[in-house]
Amino acid sequence: MLPFRVGAAAVAKLRLLLKTEARIEVYAETADPLIAAWDAEGRIVLFPRPLAQDDLAGLRLVYAAAEDEAADARVAAMAEAAGVPFNIVDNLEASGFLTPALVDRDPLVIAIGTEGTGPVLARKVKALLEERLLAGLGAVLRGAKALRAEAETLPPDRARRQFWSVLFDRALAGEAVPEAAPLLSEHLDRAPAPGRVLFVGAGPGDPDDLTLRARRALDQADVVIHDRLVPQPILELARREAEIVEVGKTGFGPSTPQAKINRLNVERARAGALVVRLKAGDPGVLGRLDEEIDACTAAGLDWAILPGITAASAAAASLGQSLTRRGRNNELRVITGQDVDGLADHDRAALARPGAVSAIYMGTHAARFVQGRLLMHGADPATHVGVVENASRPDERIICSRLGALAAAPLREVAQ
Repeated sequence: MLPFRVGAAAVAKLRLLLKTEARIEVYAETADPLIAAWDAEGRIVLFPRPLAQDDLAGLRLVYAAAEDEAADARVAAMAEAAGVPFNIVDNLEASGFLTPALVDRDPLVIAIGTEGTGPVLARKVKALLEERLLAGLGAVLRGAKALRAEAETLPPDRARRQFWSVLFDRALAGEAVPEAAPLLSEHLDRAPAPGRVLFVGAGPGDPDDLTLRARRALDQADVVIHDRLVPQPILELARREAEIVEVGKTGFGPSTPQAKINRLNVERARAGALVVRLKAGDPGVLGRLDEEIDACTAAGLDWAILPGITAASAAAASLGQSLTRRGRNNELRVITGQDVDGLADHDRAALARPGAVSAIYMGTHAARFVQGRLLMHGADPATHVGVVENASRPDERIICSRLGALAAAPLREVAQ
């Protein structure tokens, strides 16, 4: 039961509240014609007088919408005295509760709130959602409820999810929703989908840098097997029911053996799961991808690679530089500072040539070694060096220096 005073604000609030099953009482000495019409239709109860203290008995919420400061304050004071939560329309500070913007596709209802800090933004988000969620979606949901018992005849997990995905994908696209029986028969006649492994690039760490294909894969995955460097905000994009398995590798520290990672990929996929093997950066850049592919191929499993943004590209973007520049370098070397045998060795003479550009992964522990070898082979001490830790992430750190003056202390801090 919700008491009101007359006014444009009251009409706007009533439009929202009339979508509920609540008994709505309106107190107004004079009523807008629309409010009077709602009263005549029996949708509200209109009392042609001001709200009195005794009227508050049994009420659950009170809205003060007279758009008059004194009148609204009077209603709020009575509600507070009666212990009834109250809202003064468009007055955040004086209200006891807030009403979020709602997208109503009954039975789907989405509430959008900003704690009163950005009502205009809430309205914009509401408009975006209303544009995306078609008006007939509620009818589709009610129909889906009727299909639920029949859908239980489908095998659980992937088959059942696929059925509902087809149904709602068509609904969201504005297509006619298929009849239950033919759609169920189509899915029941299908052989169980075989397991599959997707090698997915998680990018440098910012969830906004994920590709659309990577996001879709995470949404569909039954199992996510991820590197230690993949941050939690990206893992949270995985389907809620997915199994999440960390297979961390730490430089000079505890690491999951590669043979175990290969075995996990194969075991889960053989059990019929869609496995997302989530690798930091791009899976094909210094990620031991070939070993995992070979294991899947030997097991007769289907697999695919979904590339991602590699750390070199993200680091260069953070530095505000390009990795290749006309007139400076016509090649780019992507190398690692260390390998399974320790400090990695490379063609130092080629790396030291004027204009040569290299992206060195896992290079902080090897920085002094690399510096010495390059200078030994004639590299210009004035060569620019950029060290980027946690590229693209909130805790990103950048050290810019010259090769001959590469500072040891800051590098040690980054290495830790």
